Amino acid sequence: MTNERRVLVHPDRAALAASVAARFITTTVDILHEQGEINVVLAGGSVANEVLEAINASAARDTIDWDLVTFWWGDERWVPKNDPERNEVQARMALLDHIAVPEGNIHPFAASDEGTDLDSAAAGYAAQLQAASIEGTALPRFDITFLGVGPDGHVASLFPHQPGIRESEASVLAVRDSPKPPAERLSLSRPALNSSRCIWMVLAGPDKASALGLALAGASRDEVPVAGIKGRRYTNFFVDRQAAAEVPENLTASTF
Repeated sequence: MTNERRVLVHPDRAALAASVAARFITTTVDILHEQGEINVVLAGGSVANEVLEAINASAARDTIDWDLVTFWWGDERWVPKNDPERNEVQARMALLDHIAVPEGNIHPFAASDEGTDLDSAAAGYAAQLQAASIEGTALPRFDITFLGVGPDGHVASLFPHQPGIRESEASVLAVRDSPKPPAERLSLSRPALNSSRCIWMVLAGPDKASALGLALAGASRDEVPVAGIKGRRYTNFFVDRQAAAEVPENLTASTF
């Protein structure tokens, strides 16, 4: 299947969050009509959480049958369960605690105070993925994967010049040398992320412009990890004008 990379530019962060939220609701309804279930991978970061807040605030929120939605995470900080820095905690506050999704459909990474170590936590999450996998793979069918992009081009907890971005076998990584605190994290691998049907990258602000421009210009994934991320069907970049400052005009779309 041909992969397409598409960039949609929004005037500001608020418009970006509202647009992605509306698109998520309609796309989810369509996928549920098509296949009866959906697997969504959530991201951390302020813009991703603004999208979740916008989904929660939408009058169309409950057009989704949340019983049929399963949530995973792209990465997580290795901190205690109730730490406000956990992506899980932030996602629950923004959306998950407000919708009728069964707790069994929510699959967070283990936390540092849950009686396990980092390697065991990575293996445990890989086992959860395997248990929900489609035939012939070690992964669920990820339908929509949200990702943020750091100023250095990192995605999930895959950082430039770190071994994680080069991992080709494992589905889940125990990260011990993150240049962004905390040093210890858990992350889906690049192959796991790239198994996604559609990847939705959501980024805003002038500090993201260089990484986005380099990724679209064909930078190496070791230098700019986001350059190595592509969904099986679509890779969509939802950005504000500031983040799009170094994107050639011919690569942007007014709609899609």
